Amino acid sequence: MQAVGLQTHIWANNTRSIVLLAMFPVLLVLVLYGLQLVLMGFGIIPGSGGTLADDMALAAGMLGWTVPAAGVIAALWFAIAYFGNQAMIDAMTGARKVERRENPELYNLLENLAISRGMRTPTLRIIETDQLNAYASGLHEGRYSVTVTRGLITTLNRDEVEAVLAHELTHVINKDVRTMVIASIFAGILSVLAELVFRGLFFSRGGRSNNKNAGPLILIGLAIAAIGFALAFVIRMMLSRTREFVADAGAVELTKNPDSMISALRKIEGRSTLKAPDEVQGMFLDNQPEKAGVMGLFATHPPISKRIEALVKFGGGRDSGPWSQQTYAPSTSVPSAG
Repeated sequence: MQAVGLQTHIWANNTRSIVLLAMFPVLLVLVLYGLQLVLMGFGIIPGSGGTLADDMALAAGMLGWTVPAAGVIAALWFAIAYFGNQAMIDAMTGARKVERRENPELYNLLENLAISRGMRTPTLRIIETDQLNAYASGLHEGRYSVTVTRGLITTLNRDEVEAVLAHELTHVINKDVRTMVIASIFAGILSVLAELVFRGLFFSRGGRSNNKNAGPLILIGLAIAAIGFALAFVIRMMLSRTREFVADAGAVELTKNPDSMISALRKIEGRSTLKAPDEVQGMFLDNQPEKAGVMGLFATHPPISKRIEALVKFGGGRDSGPWSQQTYAPSTSVPSAG
């Protein structure tokens, strides 16, 4: 489908994100039901004493009280993550807050972009690594942050750094940074729930012999829970992949310089590896692990080549090819604080 305007794509992306996020509570119930079947199969939860269908019906009836209980646990986790998400992300990535006096040119680039959109300047953070990457985080005005790596600000020139900052600021403007944080929190809830159950199984003395339907219950329960976890992963992947194209276009709209966004992506290509949980990696400017599944189906980000292709086609940019094949003249990079 041909592009009909950046704002239309933003609306479509936000609508799709809302629909996908609405599926997480459904997945929570699905995973919970599967785990209940597993617990029943191991004899930790009493069965019906009847047929397999009776046991499955009993587990479904238990959802009347287990779902509210899981909801309370999820609410507590959400509250903790809501107020402490930035500290958690900083701890996972090694990011630290940077004041204007430490790197005034980098700070001014971000501030000028924010002023051009009449918004409050996000907090600036830096990760001390030679890898080239960036991400935006935060849930509401006054709590947003833009994080860049040391390698990015020392390798890219001023215009390229500005394009990357504009890309991340677009995530803030479009509110999809908030969507990704919330999706990560939901995914964390599912992971914590599963870990609690399986830790309980490990330390439990319950036995399968207590239920004649133990084998089928365990297999069915594991299959249902696995489907739920897989769908949760796919949802997070879809949220991440679709938002990058829009953010690239938003960067071009902010800077009026598609060539800088393209050249920044070329320099970042193959040099963006950062260690962090999967939930956080989905927020990165680029995340192309070596093992992304068949034909990249399980990659959280679209290939950089596809992003550049879109910038050339719709943004009017020029691509000079992979950075390793180019001869760059010396350029002025953003001074980095020591």
